[in-house]
Amino acid sequence: MPTAKAAEARALQQLLGEVRACTRCAPQLPLGPKPILQAGVGARILIVGQAPGRRAHAAGIPFDDASGERLRSWLGVSRAQFYDPEQFAILPIGFCFPGSGRSGDLPPRPECAPLWHPALCERMPGIELTLLLGRYAQARYLPQPAESVTAAVQRWHETWPHLLALPHPSPRNNLWLSRNPWFEAELLPALRERVAKLLA
Repeated sequence: MPTAKAAEARALQQLLGEVRACTRCAPQLPLGPKPILQAGVGARILIVGQAPGRRAHAAGIPFDDASGERLRSWLGVSRAQFYDPEQFAILPIGFCFPGSGRSGDLPPRPECAPLWHPALCERMPGIELTLLLGRYAQARYLPQPAESVTAAVQRWHETWPHLLALPHPSPRNNLWLSRNPWFEAELLPALRERVAKLLA
């Protein structure tokens, strides 16, 4: 590995260590702080999700659940590819499990993204495609706000091929997928083709 690349990798690893040691929101986290993310200097694709669920918190692995299986299917990649930080970076809006509410997990903590995302993204200069899963990621990163996730996803051509709004791959969105067949018929083939080219 060239010296410059090695230095970049060391700087990113140091930053990741700082993120994983973060306790800023500890009093508000029912299971305590456990930041879960993935990043590598060579990553080409960035996934901005919502926050780790209870299962991801227990395993310490992002998208280690049915949502992850569906997301990997959408991308057309294997589990090994997905968990290679030199291919995929995974930065949720909130890095820790926020707790459960009456109808699912609570919203991601608002502190993480402004505190850590800029520095992490700066150390991953090779990102060519950013995927925004759900409304919290879209609210932060879309250049033009959308009135709903559906509207944001429907306007996918406006930010393609570098930025893409997606619904969250949770099984809770099965009804959304059944009501929007164009998503699987039109958007997913383009996404899989783009991902395949970036990882080739």
